[in-house]
Amino acid sequence: MKLAPVARALAARRARHVIVHTGQHYDPEMSDAFFRDLHLPRPDHALGVGSGSHAKQTAMVMERLEPVCVQEAPDVVLVYGDVNSTVAAALVASKLGIAVGHVEAGLRSRDRTMPEELNRIVTDHLANLLFAPSRDALTNLHQEGLPTARMQFVGNVMIDSLIVALPAARALAAPGRHGLAPGGYTVATLHRPANVDDPETLAELLETLTLLARDGPVLFPVHPRTRAQIGRLNGKAIAQGVRLLDPLPYLEMLSLVTDAALVVTDSGGLQEETTWLGVPCVTVRPSTERPITCEAGTNRLVPPRRAVIREAAQAARAARPPTPPVLERWDGRAGERIATVLCDGTRFE
Repeated sequence: MKLAPVARALAARRARHVIVHTGQHYDPEMSDAFFRDLHLPRPDHALGVGSGSHAKQTAMVMERLEPVCVQEAPDVVLVYGDVNSTVAAALVASKLGIAVGHVEAGLRSRDRTMPEELNRIVTDHLANLLFAPSRDALTNLHQEGLPTARMQFVGNVMIDSLIVALPAARALAAPGRHGLAPGGYTVATLHRPANVDDPETLAELLETLTLLARDGPVLFPVHPRTRAQIGRLNGKAIAQGVRLLDPLPYLEMLSLVTDAALVVTDSGGLQEETTWLGVPCVTVRPSTERPITCEAGTNRLVPPRRAVIREAAQAARAARPPTPPVLERWDGRAGERIATVLCDGTRFE
């Protein structure tokens, strides 16, 4: 999804670009939906790397990507986000002498127990071009001693994708298809190991969703790792009012989030999307690499405890802004700016 805005912008300029799908967390049916919904061309190469340990995933991406880079001989390898394939691709390109551009550079949670934080730090220190989504990300890069000349404040590519997809998402009218009125329900997503791998923590969160369902239905599209853990609890703490759904295509999920009264999540992307949409969000994490969402007033960080989550949910609903906050360069043009940097050498400060 983060790739789509830049791919579209490069295609509009008729600039040659090659798309590589690493296959991390690969689900053919869900991936097909992403390509269709975001008007993204099919990958030129699919590495087919599946699940595994962090070391195994990173190693497999490196092993399979290196011959692709040698064959294609790109001027720049763009890497996105903070997953294992991000740091793996940055290492491969750097060791081949190919410039690296990191999209979403400079995001920091300051929690090095998170594998994603380690991926962000290593990737940023390897990258030649640091495409920052917000000014706090630039501050983080400066504090780590990285050269200003590498930094580009381009904005948030996730918002580019959201803006493109929003008309089609609204046209779906997904709440009505689920028998819900706009503004009368909560959307929940939970998948991080800290929240779902410990049975007591997961049971606490499921019981919390049951409490939230007193204020209206809770729709819970369940990540595969979360569903497996719920199965081990034998469905305990799941009560009427909490609807467990299969993972949803991006457009349907966006349609539901847009009209939700509240989102409860541990996802990074949903923190950003809810902020741009002005939808109250409660994030079940001790820290976030996107503090701008909390500063904007739409997002609240909470521990996995029912009383705290319920209190935060009530406060978030009560403080819903009359209009969504306007964040600098979250305007749907981040992909264009990145393409301008790559093709014309323009600076965005």
